[in-house]
Amino acid sequence: MKRVVFCGVGALGSNAVVACRNLEARLVLVDFDRVESKNCLSQAFVKPSIGKNKADALKLQLSSFWGVKAESFGVRVDEGNVATLCGSADLVVDAFDNAKSRRVLSAWAKSAGKPLVHAAVSADGTFGLVRWDGRFAADEEPSAGAATCEGGEHLPLIALVASTLARAVQDYVERGARRDSMVALSGVTTTSE
Repeated sequence: MKRVVFCGVGALGSNAVVACRNLEARLVLVDFDRVESKNCLSQAFVKPSIGKNKADALKLQLSSFWGVKAESFGVRVDEGNVATLCGSADLVVDAFDNAKSRRVLSAWAKSAGKPLVHAAVSADGTFGLVRWDGRFAADEEPSAGAATCEGGEHLPLIALVASTLARAVQDYVERGARRDSMVALSGVTTTSE
């Protein structure tokens, strides 16, 4: 069974994981952050998860709601632990909201020869991307820790990007396909490798 490591299970990551719950793969969830009440608007968390680590809370929800077993690691990905967290992955998924963490994943994936797919939403909520490493450049956030998906803002676009990411994960796991997508509320444009 293939192992898919989702790094970042906030707005994009949590919704993509839920959409991948039927995938024949071992899902691994990595996120250091805790669920806040405002997260329940744009992320796949329920109110009883407030205060819990996001990776652990999503693992519990997957098990409780759908009987899906997953692994969770409530840590921040950095240069010192990325190999341990992602080393056994068949696919690494970047759903982070900051450039520093994206660069750590990208540098490691290149050196380890691991496939890595990125997902991102523009700060103004006008478009999103699902792009494979090598064709993705992380933009700096306007300020450190600046979130782009708080309080349900841009929810329709978040849902569309998360669904597109889930499809990219499914296509890779099932067929090895790697397609990039540009996402806007008007539609999704996909290109093949």
